[in-house]
Amino acid sequence: MAQTRPPEIEELVVTGSRVSEATVAIGTDHATATVSITSDALLSAPAGITGLKMLESLPGFNVQANDALGMYEFGNSVSVRAFNFQQIGFLLDDVPMGRSDQFGGSPIYRYVDNENLARVTASAGSGDVSLASYASLGPIVSYISRGPAEEFGGRVSYSRGSDELLRAFVRLDTGEHNGFSAFGSFSTVSGELWRGPGTIDRDHYEGQLRYRFGEGSVTFQTVHNKYFDYDSPSITKAQYAGTAGDIFGRSGRDFAYLGYIPVPGALGSAATATSLPITAAGVPYSNTNYSQYYKFAVNSREDHLYALTLKTPLGEAVDVSVTGYYEDKEGYGVSPEAYATSLANYNAERLIVPGLFAPRGIQYGLSTIDGTRKGVNANLTWRWGINTIQAGAWYEDDDYHRTQQRYNVENGHPDGAPLFNEPVHLQRNYTSNRKTLQIFVKDTISLLDDRLKVDVGFKGLDIDYEISGYRNPADFINRRTPTITDNWKDYFLPQVGAVWSVTDRDQVFASYSENMALPRGADDIFSAASPLAPGPDAEKAKNYELGVRTNRPTFNASLVAYFTKFDNRLQSFASPVPGSTTTETFFQNVGAVEAKGAEFSGQWKPELFGGKVYFNANVSYNISEFKDNFATFLIAGNKVPDFPEWLFQGGVTFEPVQGAIFNLSARTISKRYTNFTNTETTGGYTILAAYLDLGDGVDWGYLKNVKARVNVDNLLDEDYLGTISTTVNTPAFFRPGPRRTVQVTLSTEF
Repeated sequence: MAQTRPPEIEELVVTGSRVSEATVAIGTDHATATVSITSDALLSAPAGITGLKMLESLPGFNVQANDALGMYEFGNSVSVRAFNFQQIGFLLDDVPMGRSDQFGGSPIYRYVDNENLARVTASAGSGDVSLASYASLGPIVSYISRGPAEEFGGRVSYSRGSDELLRAFVRLDTGEHNGFSAFGSFSTVSGELWRGPGTIDRDHYEGQLRYRFGEGSVTFQTVHNKYFDYDSPSITKAQYAGTAGDIFGRSGRDFAYLGYIPVPGALGSAATATSLPITAAGVPYSNTNYSQYYKFAVNSREDHLYALTLKTPLGEAVDVSVTGYYEDKEGYGVSPEAYATSLANYNAERLIVPGLFAPRGIQYGLSTIDGTRKGVNANLTWRWGINTIQAGAWYEDDDYHRTQQRYNVENGHPDGAPLFNEPVHLQRNYTSNRKTLQIFVKDTISLLDDRLKVDVGFKGLDIDYEISGYRNPADFINRRTPTITDNWKDYFLPQVGAVWSVTDRDQVFASYSENMALPRGADDIFSAASPLAPGPDAEKAKNYELGVRTNRPTFNASLVAYFTKFDNRLQSFASPVPGSTTTETFFQNVGAVEAKGAEFSGQWKPELFGGKVYFNANVSYNISEFKDNFATFLIAGNKVPDFPEWLFQGGVTFEPVQGAIFNLSARTISKRYTNFTNTETTGGYTILAAYLDLGDGVDWGYLKNVKARVNVDNLLDEDYLGTISTTVNTPAFFRPGPRRTVQVTLSTEF
């Protein structure tokens, strides 16, 4: 007679801290290195922090952000193992999020509020073969929402903080009635930029309606996000150090756009901090430095997502899940263009494109985006003896439209109203389309009384791409509207893995996977050169993992070693177009990147302190290197920029009495190279953060868990360079890390 496994062991559950439940935190029973952040840990972070920035608490994830909450979209960056933000797949429940491009993509931070999440689960190297994504070269992050509650209730929070931050959140649950339940939530965030003039605003709505019947359910969910902000500039190390000769005297981490307009000086006069010489006779605002005025750098986005999910058994051994979704998006961005640049572009187009006007001064550069994304994601699970067989398919149709043009402003004045009836030159007006089909089959085989589980599966990915219209100024000048198509497919991308329960508390796991992804920034790739330039091959990756995990009453940990290689790395450089003698700059596959290293994640609640003190830590070691040279750049063996060798995230939590929690955490990152030739680096840094949570478990009449929380980020006000815009062989551009910020949050449930 076969023996059954013992009941599940006791979990370490730490409420109100950044420590998650043990089995979830270390990925028990997963054949890959899979770790999670659970709801309690998410709710201990500063209110309004983006779901992307919370990934910094997971092993291996190098997350950089322009501000303490990670709200500024163009200031975020993520790297893990050998991959960056655009090579990671993201899902919200059963909805794949597609590409993460700020222009036209669906970056995950637009679609979630932490209060509505049950957990965030990340696989740093080998996401499960059943998870749908055309962007992932291995890493997958799933955001699992908290569905409607079974009882009537809700949650309210209100926060104030540094830089005039205001954040409010409210959620209402109807409770379940005859199988029906629902929730709706709203949050709003507003504040001033910490670096320079301008504001940032976000309104966010989420809702779900669920009907449960027997063991099945139908769920409709929707997300609406409206976002507006002013930009802040990226700067070089010379600008940061104050050695760049900035005429406005800017330097350091507070280097920002101007909040005032310098007066025009005489033609050819000397420039000062408050006066700029006229550089073109009769054009007062012709000086290039007027582009530093902040009102010419803004972003606005609106995103709407709808999804309908059916989950139901088909008999005792078969379950099916089907999700259909539709997304609608629109937005715009504004950037400046100096008079001299606009004049050159105007002269290049004025005899070809009708209806253009000569530039008056500084230019209003408007980029617009809109599009729809629709798809269906389905899978079936069949339990048969020792086998659990899964099979499924995902299909998505993504349409995207982008325009870009420059307009005059009233009197050419930096604060003048844009004159949309006076276009100066046109740059883009194209549509692009991605049609994606992914299929998968996977069998999980349970052996040795369920102590050994083996996963064997594969997926197939087929991506059709098309871009049509005016992709760049050269298309307008050459009177062409090309339609360019490409296809990338591989119908056998295998994944195998195993997890062996050596004891009831200890596991060994290993995995191997192959992945393919749509070329990063496909629209930019196919817009860079003439229609004759060939498209690149898809990037491909192979990921190997070997690890151990343990789950003890007061201690749990996971340790994994990995090796990753991805081929067909993309780079833009000049070379002859195949079939001609014409030299153009376009994106090409130029080689491979390899990464190897180890990741540790652990939590400890020692009996020595009577359960009042507990610790958590993540430590990652990573070596990511280029394996090939390209063009004239001898970079083989160089480190990949923005990939630190060492990452540490750790904290201690003290709970002296019920209802009071204090946490102190540290995040350390080692130095990073900033370009491919490894001629520039930026130093490592350590950031401390703390929070004090009072009132957990305290009820007041109808109100439950009436709490006050104080969060302090960058406790010691560390001055450092965070996000890097990497380059090939020149000095990089950076975004300084945010200074110390304080936030106070009052919250309650009912």
